[in-house]
Amino acid sequence: PPAKDGSVNPYILVMADLLKVNELYRVGGAQAIAAMAFGTETVPQVYKLFGPGSIYVVAAKIWAASAGLPLAIDCPPGPSEVLVIADDTAPAAFVAADLLSQAEHGEDSAAILLTTSERLAHEVAAAVLEQIPPLPTAARIRAALERYGMILILEDLDACVRFTNDYAPEHLALSVNEPWRW
Repeated sequence: PPAKDGSVNPYILVMADLLKVNELYRVGGAQAIAAMAFGTETVPQVYKLFGPGSIYVVAAKIWAASAGLPLAIDCPPGPSEVLVIADDTAPAAFVAADLLSQAEHGEDSAAILLTTSERLAHEVAAAVLEQIPPLPTAARIRAALERYGMILILEDLDACVRFTNDYAPEHLALSVNEPWRW
């Protein structure tokens, strides 16, 4: 998908070159799914549509796959979720960014912080509120955090790990002094 200025992410271009991709189309969104599923004068029909997207892209992929076309899609994603375990060494701004990275996916996304530090809990809560306003997905993030966002202060990292093993999050981030130990 193109950026707002119409450019393509340079990392995508490098990866396409490394993979010897010989055709690249600057398209994105649900309309791109329709174009690729059915084909247009400028975008050829494809037979597989895989990869992430907004709820509209997911809906378009499901619709296209049910339209009787010779088209395979990946498994539609459910809500996104992240659980961050952080101790008092974690930078609050980074932890907040980790939480927001999944909350922005939709109102049904969960963002959970487990920490052993009351100070960090307050700093992360403040950092989250500070980072939300400039984001284009701010309304969606707020809705997700109101429904499924939480910060829990637990007695130690062992308790955080036990909680995490029971919860089994889709995404797990460790922002602790000895991450490989945990």
